Amino acid sequence: MTRPIRIGTRGSKLALWQAHHVADTLQAAGLETEIVIITTKGDVVLDRSLDKIGAKGVFTEELEESLRTGHIDIAVHSAKDVQSSIPEDLELLAFMPREKVNDVIISFDPGFSLDKPDIVLGTSSTRRRALFKRHYPHAITAEARGNLQTRLRKLEEGQYDALVLAFAGVHRMEYDNLIVRVLPETQFIPAAGQGSVAIECAKSLELPRKLALRNLLDDPDTHTCLRAERAFLRTMEGGCSIPSFALATFTDEGALQLHGGLISLDGQQYVEEQQATHDPEDAEALGVRVAEAVLSRGGEQILLDIRQHRESESATF
Repeated sequence: MTRPIRIGTRGSKLALWQAHHVADTLQAAGLETEIVIITTKGDVVLDRSLDKIGAKGVFTEELEESLRTGHIDIAVHSAKDVQSSIPEDLELLAFMPREKVNDVIISFDPGFSLDKPDIVLGTSSTRRRALFKRHYPHAITAEARGNLQTRLRKLEEGQYDALVLAFAGVHRMEYDNLIVRVLPETQFIPAAGQGSVAIECAKSLELPRKLALRNLLDDPDTHTCLRAERAFLRTMEGGCSIPSFALATFTDEGALQLHGGLISLDGQQYVEEQQATHDPEDAEALGVRVAEAVLSRGGEQILLDIRQHRESESATF
């Protein structure tokens, strides 16, 4: 390749960790790289929750525009932040090997206990808020936007008793020592894509460059799992602003299994479905089937209630 691979990324420490991880992988194969920092809407608007600023593309839109103009060759995202439908002129080129998928609780209090009354948990996730209302109704969830370092400062100031985050980000930032609870993925099923790094490019990117990047960065098993999860999310017509969850895994027998579902905002209504396939090429169809089952068994009404709730909230402003 005659010119460096230009890697677009947000400017947070975690986003830069991911971009440098990509760069290190490419450099190990003898490719030159250049990191380009791009500010997104989600980095600027921090005084409102994601579901109130229109979460579709909130962390990706500006990066995607830079792909179109050729300002960058690839954009690096946390896979869970990528909207369910990608614009026609772009594609998800690769998904890197997945980190542990669990949600975790971090706190500066070594004696932290979820059983304490009126405990305040900081989170920006609609899914996590709903799941805590279901499983730990005594806990109070409070909005916690901003990068990890900003949230830790707020935690240290006493705005929360603890933060609920994805293990992957905590681990990559080397804050494992603050983890006081690993939430079981069978109960706190993660968001689609959680734990993986996604690589996006323009379809017009030169084919030799595209093929080289895919060969170096893509993990086939992770890619198959995320194809199923993202098909589920796309069929649900949801992004990170709805309390849905989806986790695809391979069983010991080699089957691809998808566990997906939806929970109401108050945690009272909960619909889940598990199905499997032995054909990896069936991954997207599996995601569609699981989503359609969830929608038909009450999920459609949950989504309608969420939309009506948000419309009524918007009308009060």
